[in-house]
Amino acid sequence: MWIYNGKDISNISDFPENTYGFVYKLTHIPSGKSYIGRKNLIHQRKAKLTKKDLAMYEGQSGRKPTYKVIRKESDWKDYYGSNKIIAELLEKEPKENFKREILDLAFNKKILTYLETKYLFIYQVLEKPEEFFNNNILGKFYTIDFDS
Repeated sequence: MWIYNGKDISNISDFPENTYGFVYKLTHIPSGKSYIGRKNLIHQRKAKLTKKDLAMYEGQSGRKPTYKVIRKESDWKDYYGSNKIIAELLEKEPKENFKREILDLAFNKKILTYLETKYLFIYQVLEKPEEFFNNNILGKFYTIDFDS
């Protein structure tokens, strides 16, 4: 179960219309350590058009498309992050040991990346390795950069 603004979120219809994804904070309750990340609600992929699909464009002038965009709901309901340490903890411990909070919503990919980065800096995840599982921001800034 995800929590957003004090409310339980369990269905995609619980989000405002056109929500692209969200920034979340996952907390391991026994240790108090957290992880901040982002998750898309919808996955999009390109698929090559089949002969049946191409038949719809028969007789039309101009350039015909070669692919279609397939959209489907992501695994956001069961998602606990991509962090390896968290994955190891999930293998050993029950999911009840984790609290999943949605910090913010985004309505496009670029803003989702911006919001994730913003929260990573606000929470100072690299400067507080005792509080956060995150060890890098955008693959450019690392926890080890602060060891001096």
